[in-house]
Amino acid sequence: MKELVVISGKGGTGKTSVVAALAGLAKKCVLVDCDVDAADLHLILEPRIIRRENFTGGGKARIMPGHCTACGKCEELCRFDAIWFDGPGNGRTARTFRIETTACEGCGVCVDYCDDDAIEFVPAVCGQWFVSQTRCGPMVHAKLGIAAENSGKLVTQVRQAAQEVAQRQGINLVLCDGSPGIGCPVIASLTGASLALFVVEPTVSGMHDFQRIAQLTMRLGVPGLLVVNKADLNSQTTKDIEAAAASHGIVVVGRIPYDRDVTRAQVAGKTVVEASNGPAAQAIRKLWIEIKKHLASVGDSTVGGLVRIGS
Repeated sequence: MKELVVISGKGGTGKTSVVAALAGLAKKCVLVDCDVDAADLHLILEPRIIRRENFTGGGKARIMPGHCTACGKCEELCRFDAIWFDGPGNGRTARTFRIETTACEGCGVCVDYCDDDAIEFVPAVCGQWFVSQTRCGPMVHAKLGIAAENSGKLVTQVRQAAQEVAQRQGINLVLCDGSPGIGCPVIASLTGASLALFVVEPTVSGMHDFQRIAQLTMRLGVPGLLVVNKADLNSQTTKDIEAAAASHGIVVVGRIPYDRDVTRAQVAGKTVVEASNGPAAQAIRKLWIEIKKHLASVGDSTVGGLVRIGS
């Protein structure tokens, strides 16, 4: 099974639009939206949810009022100002301590040092992940809760779920819309993948972010391909980015010109290859032909055997 992860090093490069278009051309693939902090692939593909699961990303401390003696040690040790002396009384003390769950970081210090065993550590539901059906095939995506953490762990969860769906349905390609940036969610998106596709804008910041994500991908041992989006807006910077890619051993597989049909397709809730036969759509069709050649020559994804990042 091959896994193609589309990444950018930053947000707003057109990565999700490219993923949606490739999904339409692939015909048979499992889609994954790894941008769990701000997922948007569903806006184009309109998934119908068929399975919904809670995501547990760590734990939160909770004071049991009946056991609390109001000694104050937990408040003294908490470095996150999450413990307050305004909990309910219990017959022994007029007030007990209370933990503000939104401020609790789940470090567990209060649990370890409570002499009265009045604090328990309970799993925290940080979001949900979904298995859905779209017009382009099955899709696994997620929604992280407000101010919730462990997004890297959730990315690994949705990737593993996607591979399970692919194995069950006999689908040989998993297509991932990777997270932006170079942080933990991106590492979780890339680790063990078969191939990475960089979608880069021809700007100074685009060059900077591409170089950072290229170095990360090389360190993770994932082979890479490059496509420059809106390439005709700055031909010299496009050439500079392609030269930088070559220096990293990354193969240039295409250029996508600026095309207003992309925006029109988004407004209509369609991929550009569904809504247009303009310059961008034609470039993406050629891009997909090149990608298939490189997918055929790389190894299978190994995400199923990974240690979960963030665990």
